[in-house]
Amino acid sequence: MSELKSTIMDGNVTVDISEPFAFSSAQPQVMEESFAYASKPVYGVLKRIFDFCASFVALIVLSPLMLVIGLVVHFDDKGTAIFSQYRCGKQGKQFKMYKFRTMCIDAEEKLAALQKDNEMDGPVFKIKNDPRITRVGKFMRSSGLDELPQLVNILKGDMSVVGPRPALPNEVEQYGRKENIRLSVTPGLTCYWQIAPDRNRISFDEWMDLDIKYVQERSIIVDIKIILKTVVTVIKRQGC
Repeated sequence: MSELKSTIMDGNVTVDISEPFAFSSAQPQVMEESFAYASKPVYGVLKRIFDFCASFVALIVLSPLMLVIGLVVHFDDKGTAIFSQYRCGKQGKQFKMYKFRTMCIDAEEKLAALQKDNEMDGPVFKIKNDPRITRVGKFMRSSGLDELPQLVNILKGDMSVVGPRPALPNEVEQYGRKENIRLSVTPGLTCYWQIAPDRNRISFDEWMDLDIKYVQERSIIVDIKIILKTVVTVIKRQGC
């Protein structure tokens, strides 16, 4: 972590992180010079081909399972099976992200009362035993099954299989130049943070460092390694 931070501060990355961004409340703004080093055209094309093919096949193969999960979620507490929420994608562009609902129907209304219990620093909210999570939701989160609808986002091009997790607009509004580096690539299902065995004990700054590390190191080989490690992490239920 410290090496990555010193690399940024020493100026080896062509991004000045000394001043914060200014954001509008409607759409987070991203400075073009922040992403001047991020272009990898050939890799980008190959990655998009893989994402499209992988998500297309996965949706066909997993559609029976997704139907069953949707029915279980619905009958567990009589609510909608799919939860959609606006997230920030590449260069701050907002898109609607899908996932199986793992919380009670009025989870958003209950958030304000839980803010005092937030266990995460920075703009992110996270508590270990969130009372809003349903019985079925706990299992789906630990197994990663709640993320399956995001295959639709990958098919559409809003997301990738590998990339930093898409952030909420209100979180991005609080980003500085350092954090905005993660917006230079398409967000994904999994990245370095997701395969860290102690990810729930990682601070917000360390999480951002891992995402920036991916932006700098990303390649087909790196993506394959992350995908394989993600499979192992899910099977072993590490970091749950």
